[in-house]
Amino acid sequence: MTAALFQLTFYLAAPFWALMILAPRWSWTPRVLASPWVTLLPLAIYLWFAVPYFGELWPVVSQPDLEALRAYLAQPYGAALIWAQLIAFDLFIGRWMYFEARSRGLPTVLVSMILLLTIFLSPIGLIAFLALREARRPVRRPVETAA
Repeated sequence: MTAALFQLTFYLAAPFWALMILAPRWSWTPRVLASPWVTLLPLAIYLWFAVPYFGELWPVVSQPDLEALRAYLAQPYGAALIWAQLIAFDLFIGRWMYFEARSRGLPTVLVSMILLLTIFLSPIGLIAFLALREARRPVRRPVETAA
């Protein structure tokens, strides 16, 4: 069951990524993504693993220790839990990037490539997006006032 849920996690998020990357200008894409609850399905899998193993999870997150984290993630339920968390948060960040890009008029092709990068390496994707957003920021000229 754990392996199946692990595999299912990405497939629950994939349709939303596909909309943002392959159909960013389709009228239904922003409607579907309008709710931050698009991350709910991967988060449900996270809860599936977090609730029954909360006694083991809490010490790992409340008193960070590399060896304790390593031991927790070595368990199938620990790896599936962290995977679901990654998928959910990557999707949440991707969703933010999608709407931020639309509001700023960033080039769709570049944003789609960055979103694809974000699926696999979200920190690098986020850095790339922030760099693009900064590079495309309008230059503000100081307003001269009459003395």
